[in-house]
Amino acid sequence: MRDDTEDPNYLMANERMNLMNMAKLSIKGLIESALNLGRTLDSDYAPLQQFFVVMEHCLKHGLKAKKTFLGQNKSFWGPLELVEKLVPEAAEITASVKDLPGLKTPVGRGRAWLRLALMQKKLSEYMKALINKKELLSEFYEPNALMMEEEGAIIAGLLVGLNVIDANFCMKGEDLDSQVGVIDFSMYLKDGNSSKGTEGDGQITAILDQKNYVEELNRHLNATVNNLQAKVDALEKSNTKLTEELAVANNRIITLQEEMERVKEESSYILESNRKGPKQDRTAEGQALSEARKHLKEETQLRLDVEKELEMQISMRQEMELAMKMLEKDVCEKQDALVSLRQQLDDLRALKHELAFKLQSSDLGVKQKSELNSRLEEKTNQMAATIKQLEQRLRQAERSRQSAELDNRLFKQDFGDKINSLQLEVEELTRQRNQLELELKQEKERRLQNDRSIPGRGSQKSESKMDGKHKMQEENVKLKKPLEESHRLQPHPMDEQDQLLLSEKPQVCQLCQEDGSLAKNVCKNCRGTFCDACSTNELPVPSSIKLERVCNPCHKHLMKQYSTSPS
Repeated sequence: MRDDTEDPNYLMANERMNLMNMAKLSIKGLIESALNLGRTLDSDYAPLQQFFVVMEHCLKHGLKAKKTFLGQNKSFWGPLELVEKLVPEAAEITASVKDLPGLKTPVGRGRAWLRLALMQKKLSEYMKALINKKELLSEFYEPNALMMEEEGAIIAGLLVGLNVIDANFCMKGEDLDSQVGVIDFSMYLKDGNSSKGTEGDGQITAILDQKNYVEELNRHLNATVNNLQAKVDALEKSNTKLTEELAVANNRIITLQEEMERVKEESSYILESNRKGPKQDRTAEGQALSEARKHLKEETQLRLDVEKELEMQISMRQEMELAMKMLEKDVCEKQDALVSLRQQLDDLRALKHELAFKLQSSDLGVKQKSELNSRLEEKTNQMAATIKQLEQRLRQAERSRQSAELDNRLFKQDFGDKINSLQLEVEELTRQRNQLELELKQEKERRLQNDRSIPGRGSQKSESKMDGKHKMQEENVKLKKPLEESHRLQPHPMDEQDQLLLSEKPQVCQLCQEDGSLAKNVCKNCRGTFCDACSTNELPVPSSIKLERVCNPCHKHLMKQYSTSPS
């Protein structure tokens, strides 16, 4: 089965794609550099020269070869001459090109035409008009040439952007016939560090396309060199053959000259003998003389023919020598082009190795980042599990809090009325005690005054004093009973002295006997000092319906008291 890479149609399509990519790069680079430069371009501007070289390669692609005496000739001047028939404005350019004195080859005329069309800013219009006439181009191009396919229309559309460029060329002193049309790829090759992200892949693709085009162009040049070498060998053989024929012709000419000399001698001898001899012999000698003259005439005509043939052979030899010189010059140019292309290919290979190294380093970086991502994912999963556990604990704490609030509400509902009644009773008893103390004090003062006013009633005074004392004691007993009950349920607030004494003492938990390094809390019921572990509960104390921190013994005592006492 035949390989697709050896198919001529595949090779031509690949060449068309490579030339189109090069045209895109050349036009884009020319526009960007010209806009940055900000002045009129001349023939010495390197991007402009490369643009004309690329256009020349595009116009030469798929040209039909015309056979001449010196071999096959491919020139794109023929298709460009058709433009004046399609667009009348191009006639002025064609006439100017034909009037230029320094142009001797069709290639030079085609190059001058491209420069004048660019100066006129109508190169895109002329190319579109030429590409639209496929029936006229079929005389000059193969069916699968670039100018016959859609790539030519794309390049013609890209040429519209060149209308923003101002160019000025001087054609008189410029040698357009002998210029070497080699594409300098170093102007379009870019380093991988100049771009990041998604541009790196596009540059690699462009570089690979350029590399493929260079390889195709190298194979094409090798084939051209082989053909030229074969032509040189054929010309050398024909030259050798012509040299041999020339030597034979020279030998024949020398032989004819010798025969002429001999015939002249014979004719002169016959004439002398005729003069001396009788008249009878003259007739026979006259016939021989006429035959000799006829033979001499034939020999002279033959000599003239040989001389003409010799002149023709000499002119052909001169033409062959000229063709050999031109072929040698062409071979030297091709060799120089091959050297530059090999150098560019080496640059491409070096850039390819550099890109491969960068690709490996980027792969290593991606691998390290993937490992880091995996570790981060593991940590994320662990944190998610921890968050789930914390959420579960939070839900449990929320349920505990809700249950505690519910218990607190139930506790308030059960003991709120009792606490309020007890507080009212305590206040009433306190008020009665204060009133009785006030009355007692008034009674003491009154009795003291009576004793002073009546000194003879000492015994009565002592007896009445004893009776009053007994009565006061009984009343105090009666008052202390509810007060003691309320004292057990109501904590006494600490005054400033107690707080000062408590702050001066070392804070040691009264239950677990821990030292003062830990945080301590004061029980709101018994005013004792306890650590956090021994005072974790909160209950409403008799002095307040709010939840207050109490120690564990007070908590048990209050819960037991609240549960046994009637509501």
